[in-house]
Amino acid sequence: MFAVELIADAIPPVHTSDTIQKVLDRMVEFRVRHLPIVNEDQFLGLIAESDIQPEIDTQTPIGSLALSLVNPYVREDQHVYDVIRLFYEQQLSVVPVLDIKKNYLGIIPINAMNQYFATITSVSQPGGIIILDINNKNNSLAHMAQIVESDNAQILSSYVRAFPDSTRLEVTLKVNKQDISNIIATFLRYEYDVKATFNHSEHDDGAMDRYASLMNYLNL
Repeated sequence: MFAVELIADAIPPVHTSDTIQKVLDRMVEFRVRHLPIVNEDQFLGLIAESDIQPEIDTQTPIGSLALSLVNPYVREDQHVYDVIRLFYEQQLSVVPVLDIKKNYLGIIPINAMNQYFATITSVSQPGGIIILDINNKNNSLAHMAQIVESDNAQILSSYVRAFPDSTRLEVTLKVNKQDISNIIATFLRYEYDVKATFNHSEHDDGAMDRYASLMNYLNL
């Protein structure tokens, strides 16, 4: 996915002639800590809430303020991972998107990234989650997929977490099956270290047992 596909039009930019008070009001309205400064189609910078000092008159135009952020934007053709990196490295609440000529196209708010993560991790899909602890030499998604598919299931999403100064990896698999007991057994048979599981049918909250007990009591 490219950056341009995540642009949200709900938050308008501000202009150099806008007052500090107007900018603060807009930040509160849209629940963000940053806003792009745009004149015509020209992107001038990203003003941060921290750039506004308490002692400055709130009727002061923001064009007179010094901006603390450096190159806080992505181009329209950059990958979504570049957007994520910028959100992380500069702790942004919005990321401006520019075209190839560096004209302003719009912004990506942090909630758009949350929706993107929900999509790529299949959080809205029912299923089970398996967390494996493996050596980086054994990181074969093809073999993991083969194990999952042997129980007539599929991997909906997966991601890998590395650890500093370690050859171990944490692999998280989301599968489209809630009863993952057979899949777990197969992973164990192949000597995978199953670190944790979720939505395992044996790990329910006891609701069915409590319901059966209530029915038995009512039948007395």
